[in-house]
Amino acid sequence: MKTLPTLLDMLARRLSPDGARWFESARGEIARGASNERFCALFSMASRFAPRGLLAPSADELRASAAALPGWSPERWTTLEALRVALVLSRADLAQPAAVAAIEELFRYADIGELCAGYKLLAHLPGPERFLWRAGEGARSSMRSVYESACCDTPYPARHFDALAWRQAVIKALFVEAPLWRVGGIDRRLDAELARMALDLAEERRSAGRPVNPELWMCLGTFGGERGLASLELELRSGPPRGRAGAVLGLTRAGARERLASLQGLERDPLVHATLVAALGGAHDSGAFAALDPNLHGVS
Repeated sequence: MKTLPTLLDMLARRLSPDGARWFESARGEIARGASNERFCALFSMASRFAPRGLLAPSADELRASAAALPGWSPERWTTLEALRVALVLSRADLAQPAAVAAIEELFRYADIGELCAGYKLLAHLPGPERFLWRAGEGARSSMRSVYESACCDTPYPARHFDALAWRQAVIKALFVEAPLWRVGGIDRRLDAELARMALDLAEERRSAGRPVNPELWMCLGTFGGERGLASLELELRSGPPRGRAGAVLGLTRAGARERLASLQGLERDPLVHATLVAALGGAHDSGAFAALDPNLHGVS
């Protein structure tokens, strides 16, 4: 696969001499045709030889990653995950049914860390559509770390999920409070049914006296209609700052620029005002919602 050289290059800069020796030995064993039992054992044993913590790719490494597989970002991968994915990609039979069976064995016996590496692997395999069922399992997970591994910073769901699976994956992000702005392709795959599902969820949250996730408004685009505009206006009037800023982005995406322009000189909340100015300046794609991610910015 095109991404294997990129992973090997990153790992060469991060593994200790002992780790690099083990990695090369394990890769060779896998390439020569290790049994499924041994393959799974090596995948698990990798935790003994990878440095702990994030891979922390440089800007150049992130550019190389995006060039190797558009839509992929290893920014939030761990070094161990990169090592495990590279081990699997070292198989000589990846295009064959035997590799599918072996990879399913990995999932069958995986702990949480191994599951996350396995889901991050799927977009990097030849014939990734062969793993649609497995990817769907990850997208339905209620464990946020597993969901993110299956759906965030990867092109897999947007490229391979059908309309039903795609919508379910998007709404699931809101339920498990995963960062929807990191689910690639969302701006290309908006539709009226996804907007309806999102608005139903917004109404359920309000009926229960709970706040609406600001990223929910990402799901509307121009498909929310009058119902969507009314819901966005309600959030803009009465939501918390982060919710109101999300409503600003949602209104911009819905085409209500004149409405927002009329508020520009009146808004006093710093977050909402900054979002409004940026949105009117063109910053209203899904990436703009990153500014509202509490895990990145601690906003309320």
